[in-house]
Amino acid sequence: MPDRPQPDRLDPRALLRDLAALDQALYEAVTVTHTPTLDHALRRLSAAADHSKISFAVAGLLALCPGRPRRAAALGVAAIGVASTTANLLGKRLVRRHRPHRAEDSPFPGRHVPMPKSASFPSGHTASAVAFAAAVGPVLPVATLPLGLLACAVGYSRVHTGVHYPGDVIAGAVLGTGAAAAILAATGWDGPHRTRLP
Repeated sequence: MPDRPQPDRLDPRALLRDLAALDQALYEAVTVTHTPTLDHALRRLSAAADHSKISFAVAGLLALCPGRPRRAAALGVAAIGVASTTANLLGKRLVRRHRPHRAEDSPFPGRHVPMPKSASFPSGHTASAVAFAAAVGPVLPVATLPLGLLACAVGYSRVHTGVHYPGDVIAGAVLGTGAAAAILAATGWDGPHRTRLP
């Protein structure tokens, strides 16, 4: 009886190489796409998201309203703290991925923001924006869609402006979602009808 062909064993290193190649290809697809109308807006958005300035501004506005908006603001800010700390003190130090080589890859330098000196993986901007949106949304459902869209725009802006690979942004989004879930769980939030927050 002839031997049956054995399926190839999954090689983790080969898988990582393939994912890195896909990540590079996606990054290059963005960098070579001519989008002059978007360039200015996304550059400003990316810069405005530095140090979570946009999220903190939204939190400040929410905090002016007592009750659920104020609770949502507090949870959102706490989630930013967890996401930012995890991304910058743990993720970037463990992975140490180099930033994209914009001079080689991008024909549109006018869309760039200053290149950060920290490691590329994960995207701290994305982690914080997603953490804020994911923590505020369950407490204040009306804010779910606008904050979610804003977080997606912030994440994409980091690729568009040449400072992150798409994989960095995806990892940041996963980290931000986890940070929000941890904060909601730690504070006992389990929906508007079952849990009362101070």
